[in-house]
Amino acid sequence: MRKSAFTLLELIFVIVVIGILSKYGVELLSQAYKNFIFSSVNNALQANSAAAVESIASRLQYRIKDSVIARELDGTFSGLPGYTAATAPILEWVGADVDGFRGNTPTGAVYLPHWSGIIDIKSSSSAVLTSPGTDTGALNTLIGVLSNGGSGINDAALYFVGSDSDIQNGYGWTIGGGTLSDHNTSVMHPIKSVAGEPTQFESSTATDFSGANIYEYYQLAWTAYAVGITDYNASTSTGTLMLYYDYQPWNGGKYSDANTKKVVLMNDVSTFQFKAVGSIVKIQVCVNSDLMEDYSLCKEKTIF
Repeated sequence: MRKSAFTLLELIFVIVVIGILSKYGVELLSQAYKNFIFSSVNNALQANSAAAVESIASRLQYRIKDSVIARELDGTFSGLPGYTAATAPILEWVGADVDGFRGNTPTGAVYLPHWSGIIDIKSSSSAVLTSPGTDTGALNTLIGVLSNGGSGINDAALYFVGSDSDIQNGYGWTIGGGTLSDHNTSVMHPIKSVAGEPTQFESSTATDFSGANIYEYYQLAWTAYAVGITDYNASTSTGTLMLYYDYQPWNGGKYSDANTKKVVLMNDVSTFQFKAVGSIVKIQVCVNSDLMEDYSLCKEKTIF
């Protein structure tokens, strides 16, 4: 009986094929794995950096444009434009209350704002400002919800459109803080509601509006915002990009206060930069990945 078997030539051929596969097959698998990791990391960084930039832009687009400042880590600041970027600067601004201005839909599809943005000059006085179509009660409730109970209408301030801007003293950005009690010199005017009068504001300081430049159109604000890198790690040259809110510089509040709310926008951020041309602000966020050496990604956005 004859038994079939591999010839020596066939065995040599099989050994050669296995050797080739072991050499190049592993390399192919390794390259495929590296491509998968790169694609996964790139997609994650793309999505996270885009979300961070959009989160900043969504708030920055409703800024009071003359209020934007660049703050150094030692607390000093200067207005935009005209700022020369330094290491990990803080971008700060006062945000107009767009949620309150949009209002709600109590009946049908008619949107009623909580604050109208209009001052009736004839019906106003040095003690009380009348804003037709405004509902300070509903506004107080909304601010409480947005701040998670941290603020209300009596923490808010008015900015009169057309006011001469004094970035050093008009918004409360000063390092020492303190309430803006002089309505003649401040740009932000701290206000509170008038009991039983939902369309009226009065000064929340010891002085009234006598001598102040009151304009017909205004914007209402209840918080400032700040964005910057914290927990900087020198070994990785990265930090955490944070958003700060629910503080009122016109009442002496600062982004670094213990009761200021903050949220993480993104981890492993290597660069947060910004610049302004006129009233236009451009921001850039760059991130690194600890899974891939020497790989970073940047996202930019221009806010008008």
